[in-house]
Amino acid sequence: MTKISSLAAATAVASLLLMGAASAQTTAPAKTETTKTEATKTETKAPAEKKAGKPRTAASLECSKEADAKGLHGKERRKFRSECKKAAAEKAK
Repeated sequence: MTKISSLAAATAVASLLLMGAASAQTTAPAKTETTKTEATKTETKAPAEKKAGKPRTAASLECSKEADAKGLHGKERRKFRSECKKAAAEKAK
Protein backbone atom coordinates (compact mmCIF):
# COMPACT_ATOMS: atom_id res chain seq x y z
CA MET A 1 0.00 0.00 0.00
CA THR A 2 2.82 2.39 0.82
CA LYS A 3 4.50 1.59 -2.49
CA ILE A 4 1.40 2.53 -4.48
CA SER A 5 0.87 5.85 -2.70
CA SER A 6 4.53 6.82 -3.05
CA LEU A 7 4.42 5.89 -6.74
CA ALA A 8 1.27 8.01 -7.21
CA ALA A 9 2.89 10.95 -5.40
CA ALA A 10 6.04 10.68 -7.53
CA THR A 11 3.93 10.57 -10.71
CA ALA A 12 1.96 13.66 -9.62
CA VAL A 13 5.14 15.63 -8.87
CA ALA A 14 6.74 14.60 -12.17
CA SER A 15 3.64 15.59 -14.15
CA LEU A 16 3.53 19.02 -12.46
CA LEU A 17 7.18 19.64 -13.30
CA LEU A 18 6.71 18.57 -16.92
CA MET A 19 3.60 20.73 -17.33
CA GLY A 20 5.51 23.78 -16.11
CA ALA A 21 8.32 23.13 -18.56
CA ALA A 22 5.88 22.60 -21.43
CA SER A 23 4.03 25.85 -20.80
CA ALA A 24 7.29 27.79 -20.53
CA GLN A 25 8.31 26.71 -24.02
CA THR A 26 5.32 28.13 -25.88
CA THR A 27 6.11 30.74 -28.50
CA ALA A 28 4.77 34.26 -28.46
CA PRO A 29 2.00 35.02 -30.96
CA ALA A 30 3.05 36.65 -34.20
CA LYS A 31 2.91 40.44 -34.09
CA THR A 32 0.40 41.98 -36.48
CA GLU A 33 0.84 45.31 -38.21
CA THR A 34 -1.62 47.09 -35.92
CA THR A 35 -3.34 45.83 -32.84
CA LYS A 36 -7.02 46.38 -32.22
CA THR A 37 -6.41 49.16 -29.70
CA GLU A 38 -4.09 51.00 -32.08
CA ALA A 39 -6.71 50.74 -34.83
CA THR A 40 -9.40 52.28 -32.62
CA LYS A 41 -7.07 55.10 -31.60
CA THR A 42 -6.37 56.03 -35.21
CA GLU A 43 -10.03 56.14 -36.24
CA THR A 44 -11.26 59.68 -36.59
CA LYS A 45 -14.96 59.03 -37.19
CA ALA A 46 -17.35 60.12 -34.47
CA PRO A 47 -19.80 57.53 -33.10
CA ALA A 48 -22.77 59.35 -34.63
CA GLU A 49 -21.09 59.30 -38.02
CA LYS A 50 -20.53 55.55 -37.83
CA LYS A 51 -24.16 54.83 -36.99
CA ALA A 52 -25.90 57.20 -39.40
CA GLY A 53 -23.31 57.13 -42.17
CA LYS A 54 -23.71 60.90 -42.70
CA PRO A 55 -20.83 63.36 -42.52
CA ARG A 56 -21.12 65.81 -39.63
CA THR A 57 -21.69 69.43 -40.49
CA ALA A 58 -19.43 72.25 -39.41
CA ALA A 59 -22.19 73.53 -37.11
CA SER A 60 -22.54 70.13 -35.49
CA LEU A 61 -18.81 69.90 -34.88
CA GLU A 62 -18.69 73.42 -33.46
CA CYS A 63 -21.62 72.68 -31.13
CA SER A 64 -19.85 69.52 -29.95
CA LYS A 65 -16.71 71.51 -29.18
CA GLU A 66 -18.73 74.03 -27.19
CA ALA A 67 -20.45 71.23 -25.27
CA ASP A 68 -17.03 69.72 -24.50
CA ALA A 69 -15.76 73.08 -23.26
CA LYS A 70 -18.75 73.38 -20.94
CA GLY A 71 -18.27 69.79 -19.73
CA LEU A 72 -21.79 68.72 -20.69
CA HIS A 73 -22.78 65.04 -20.74
CA GLY A 74 -25.91 63.01 -21.34
CA LYS A 75 -29.27 64.72 -21.69
CA GLU A 76 -27.85 68.19 -21.08
CA ARG A 77 -25.33 67.71 -23.89
CA ARG A 78 -27.97 66.48 -26.34
CA LYS A 79 -30.28 69.37 -25.47
CA PHE A 80 -27.48 71.94 -25.82
CA ARG A 81 -26.32 70.53 -29.16
CA SER A 82 -29.88 70.44 -30.50
CA GLU A 83 -30.49 74.08 -29.59
CA CYS A 84 -27.08 75.12 -30.86
CA LYS A 85 -27.62 73.44 -34.24
CA LYS A 86 -31.08 75.01 -34.57
CA ALA A 87 -29.59 78.44 -33.84
CA ALA A 88 -26.83 77.86 -36.38
CA ALA A 89 -29.37 76.82 -39.02
CA GLU A 90 -31.45 79.94 -38.40
CA LYS A 91 -28.35 82.12 -38.52
CA ALA A 92 -27.39 80.61 -41.89
CA LYS A 93 -30.76 81.57 -43.44
